[in-house]
Amino acid sequence: QAQFVASGGGWVQPGGSLRLSCSASGINFGDSAIVWYRQPPRKQREFVARVSGGTGTTKTIADAVKGRFAIYRDIARNTVRLQMDDLEPDDTAVYYCNVDIHLVRDWGQGTQVTVSS
Repeated sequence: QAQFVASGGGWVQPGGSLRLSCSASGINFGDSAIVWYRQPPRKQREFVARVSGGTGTTKTIADAVKGRFAIYRDIARNTVRLQMDDLEPDDTAVYYCNVDIHLVRDWGQGTQVTVSS
């Protein structure tokens, strides 16, 4: 039932920034924890960041992106954002947003982020 749309990807040079957006239907978006995942080329999908439901005050960031990425709820737009700064080539991946892993039923279509010179 739940459908997730990740958007905002693109190509940037190393050191650049992007801000991804996540929206969803079929769930209580505001009350659900929302998670960003990514799948680099030739690698398995991995966890990136999580924001809790409700007030969204509890956040978890993967070690690989800690200090460079931030997750937050944009209440006015009913979206969850992933602010990505100081991007590195290893950040190149398809980025997906969804719910906690044990609740995922359909990954949908992610958004491509490419970091290269």
